[in-house]
Amino acid sequence: MTKILIIDGDISLSTVLCDYLTSRGYKAQRVSDGKAGLDLLAGEYWDAVLMELQGVGINGYELIKDIRHRLPFIPLIVLTTRNDREDQMRAFQLGCDDFQTKPFSMDILICRIEAILRRVREYEERKKRVFNLNGHTFDATHQTFDTQHMSSRLSDLLLMLCRNEGEVVDRHRILSALWKQDNAFTARSLGVYINHLRTYLTPAGYQIIAVRYKGYKLVQNEK
Repeated sequence: MTKILIIDGDISLSTVLCDYLTSRGYKAQRVSDGKAGLDLLAGEYWDAVLMELQGVGINGYELIKDIRHRLPFIPLIVLTTRNDREDQMRAFQLGCDDFQTKPFSMDILICRIEAILRRVREYEERKKRVFNLNGHTFDATHQTFDTQHMSSRLSDLLLMLCRNEGEVVDRHRILSALWKQDNAFTARSLGVYINHLRTYLTPAGYQIIAVRYKGYKLVQNEK
């Protein structure tokens, strides 16, 4: 469940917001004090922070700086009554991901939160280098599939497919990234590597589908 921390001294609004987020399937908690919010961020995992610049016991800009210093990648959305250009610019320069002026639409806020979380999740997924494939472990850092060592190119190819599981990876993109050129010879070589990967993936319940004129797609077999 997505956990969202609300730091806002406006008890009435933050309570309504907390209840609304909870009704939409989030786990939300509100605090009115910036220092209490920092303590919660230090002690628990949170997916996102919504915060006010004013009335939180400490300077709102300093709070942004402190949160961003401690948690460089956590989504941080400012919800505030301050709406001049300088306020927005300063908040973004200090590291907030979005800036919403009160009053705001709850539904639009949800869309903004989900858009930011989606980008974060995609980024985190693309950073992954260890994948569990039905109990079989592919480690791109050590270039191993379970206990079997893989060549660098074979490992890099599987990494591209795993990071885009269920999506077609363009053939030209693969050849440009791994062979540095796209021609008939490298295309045949890619086909050989794909067949080699299938010897690893078939026992794991995965297959690589060749999509004509496009590329390749890694999918899990239907059970």
